[in-house]
Amino acid sequence: MKHLDNWGRGDPCGSPWNGVLCFHETDNDGFLHVREIQLLNMNLSGTLAPEVGKFSHLNILDFMWNHITGSIPKEIGNLSNLTLLLLNGNQFSGSLPDELGSLANLDRLQVDENNLSGTLPKSYANMSNVKHFHLNNNSFSGQLPPEFSRLPKLVHLLVDNNNLSGILPPEYSALAYLSILQLDNNRFIGGEIPESYQNLSRLIKISLRNCSMEGAVPDLSQMANLSYIDLSWNNFTGPIPTNKLSDNVTTIDLSHNNLNGSIPESFSLLPALQMLSLENNSISGSIPAGIWQNKSFNATARLSVDLRYNSLSNISGDLNPPQNVTLRLRGNPVCNGANIQNIHLFCDSDAGGNGTIDPAASTACPITACPVDQHIEPVPDLEKCYCAAPIRIGYRLKSPSFTHFPPYIFAFKSYITHTLKMDHYQLSIDSYAWEKGPRLRMYLKLFPDVNNSRVFNVSELQYIRYIYTTWHFPGSDLFGPYELLNFTLLGPYSSVNLEAGKSGMSKGVLAGILVGVIASAAIASVLATVLIMRRKNRSRQFSRNNLSSKISIKIDGVKEFTFRELSQATCNFSYSAQVGRGGYGKVYKGILASGTTVAIKRAEERSLQGKREFLTEIQFLSRLHHRNLVSLVGYCGENGEQALVYEYMPNGTLRDWISDKCERTLNFVMRLRIALGAAKGILYLHTEANPPIFHRDIKASNILLDTNLTAKVADFGLSRLAPVMDDEGSVPHHISTIVKGTPGYLDPEYFLTHQLTDKSDVYSLGVVFLELLTGVPPILHGKNLVREVNAAQKSGSLFGIIDSRMGDYPSECVERFIALGLSCCQDKPEMRPSMTDVVRELEDVLQLLPESMAMSDNNTSRSSSSITTTTSFSNVSKYGRMASDVSGSDLTSTIMHSITPR
Repeated sequence: MKHLDNWGRGDPCGSPWNGVLCFHETDNDGFLHVREIQLLNMNLSGTLAPEVGKFSHLNILDFMWNHITGSIPKEIGNLSNLTLLLLNGNQFSGSLPDELGSLANLDRLQVDENNLSGTLPKSYANMSNVKHFHLNNNSFSGQLPPEFSRLPKLVHLLVDNNNLSGILPPEYSALAYLSILQLDNNRFIGGEIPESYQNLSRLIKISLRNCSMEGAVPDLSQMANLSYIDLSWNNFTGPIPTNKLSDNVTTIDLSHNNLNGSIPESFSLLPALQMLSLENNSISGSIPAGIWQNKSFNATARLSVDLRYNSLSNISGDLNPPQNVTLRLRGNPVCNGANIQNIHLFCDSDAGGNGTIDPAASTACPITACPVDQHIEPVPDLEKCYCAAPIRIGYRLKSPSFTHFPPYIFAFKSYITHTLKMDHYQLSIDSYAWEKGPRLRMYLKLFPDVNNSRVFNVSELQYIRYIYTTWHFPGSDLFGPYELLNFTLLGPYSSVNLEAGKSGMSKGVLAGILVGVIASAAIASVLATVLIMRRKNRSRQFSRNNLSSKISIKIDGVKEFTFRELSQATCNFSYSAQVGRGGYGKVYKGILASGTTVAIKRAEERSLQGKREFLTEIQFLSRLHHRNLVSLVGYCGENGEQALVYEYMPNGTLRDWISDKCERTLNFVMRLRIALGAAKGILYLHTEANPPIFHRDIKASNILLDTNLTAKVADFGLSRLAPVMDDEGSVPHHISTIVKGTPGYLDPEYFLTHQLTDKSDVYSLGVVFLELLTGVPPILHGKNLVREVNAAQKSGSLFGIIDSRMGDYPSECVERFIALGLSCCQDKPEMRPSMTDVVRELEDVLQLLPESMAMSDNNTSRSSSSITTTTSFSNVSKYGRMASDVSGSDLTSTIMHSITPR
């Protein structure tokens, strides 16, 4: 299950992980300018933090179908631009915040299928633009607020399956646009349906099943658009009104009441009728055969007439209904009429009569004609045999105005395809089923235009999803409100990133919100993709004004720079000098007065520390000296500034070099030496640094390459000192800490237990080793590199996933390198090698290299100008290509790599 993890600092985000999604305000790049958060059906858990109210430009907040708990933050009421608030299908509890009444632009409020309780806030009457209230399937109590009658645009009011009581407010007759009133399974004990409801001229559906209501069934004949009436399981008394209802009526359910009198003859004049249920009443007299005799049935039409357990004694007409009619008469005196032909067919069981089977979709070619293993299949309803790749959509009608779908399938397909600008044949209803409610769940397939392509392009996919997720389908009286359950991309679409090019949310924000899955211990490493940002955990925030005095300390080997020196080195921190940006702040390439090129990490205000903390960090970093670590050159602590100056790495990050977007590449020996260098740098942190350090954010973008392609480990902003000896002289093997790191590289055991060990770094480095050999990021389109390499090894196809750009390599060396990487990535820390063993194994593999290969590489690695250049690649990686959302180290060059396909 995925988790909404903690992000940022301060309580609760600064405390150990507690499953809270925290948001922190940023500049133009961040939250204030986010317009959509759509995390539908992502298996998220945790709670939603109050900081969500800082997304001041937000239009859509969508967390449907997850496992989010806790209360709904009242701060959402600050989101004045919000039009869609979609929190249904979670485990929210508590009451609805009054503050949401301030959402004057809200169009749709969906909080159904949660654990919410309390009364419905009267303040929601201020939502002057709201059209849809979906509050069903909770535990709301109290009375329906009469104030809701002031909602000028309300179309759907779904409050079924709650604990509401009191009376139905007569004031609701003023809701001029109300089309669906669904209040089933509440407790309006002793209440009646107000006569004024006859004025609801636009009402399509009224459903008050099991509401403990009394009195007479109202005359609804004045409602010209009425299609669906369900007043079953109440205590209504008296006769059924005889005036003719609208020709649109499909459903009349008055079962399980105390009604008497006869069946109105006007029921024989309803051309669209699909269901008439009067079961368990005291209806007497004759059964009007005109109910089915006066109807014209086509192949898809069906009529169910349920008259069981009444006092009906006769039939006016012949008892010979068509095959399309299901008639149930059990429990009536008429069943004792021996002279009535075929009476036993409708009296002997509760099933009774004959029904129709919905026609299946047809296709012009057999399914074997298409490569089904690639999720390509025949296009139904097409005269010619044509194979294409559909997208699959889970879809549910929440309150349809019919009980039998087949007669409306053509209209439904027209409704969908017209909005999507498609032809009728492009939509196939794969299956559908009625659910409790009643609601209609279905699975749809959308096929590309066969005149253009067998697959949708990315822009078409984005458009289709946009229409569904933003409720751009026009309102339908017949089909009622709908909800998207899932949007599934398989086969040729499995590698499509629909977020690419989306301007609403920055990659940093997505990395902070999108989180990983933990399905089981066996695949925890695959799916421990948690919301983790490169932020230091601080107990306080400081402004530059609080740090206006100069910070100074004398440290051997570390120079103290003035702000003026750094400003001159970067042309006043110009945009052209900026080479990166991380959790600490922006990074600039600078040229000092001495001519030395450096990387300057300038802290942004949110990253500023107290003077003591800043100087402590400088002292800490200054003690780290190793050939395979990026060195600290100096610092600046004046004019309210805090900056760290590092040696500059002209050859960028390892991730740059092994990316399929890089024109240049590394051969196998170069990769092996880089792995060894990185391992030696981490071994130094574990065993020789004073005190020892756990890095906890090892990744390919934190391994930098100098002029000679020597690997240097960078970015200790997330590092933690290793455990120290206690009073009894023992040293614990782990430290407990907030989980930080990068998705895909994160040790699953650390994620689950919050216990950071040296083996956590071993796991992350193992992922880097596999990345070096395959060129594939640790997580790509839902596939996890560790799992894919494990599978390839077991299936004997290991060499099929090796990066083809490495050139020649000894198979024995590659096998041992891969075995080492997989050993480092064992789920259980005790099964992983120590960093000492990792370095030793890499040195042994290096010794296995043919002398000619090792010598050739030694000559090549002395100059970056000699690096192998690959101009064409015949093999396409089975994993495809991904642009990483996780920012790498900031101490890199401004090399621009040309894109070359694999």
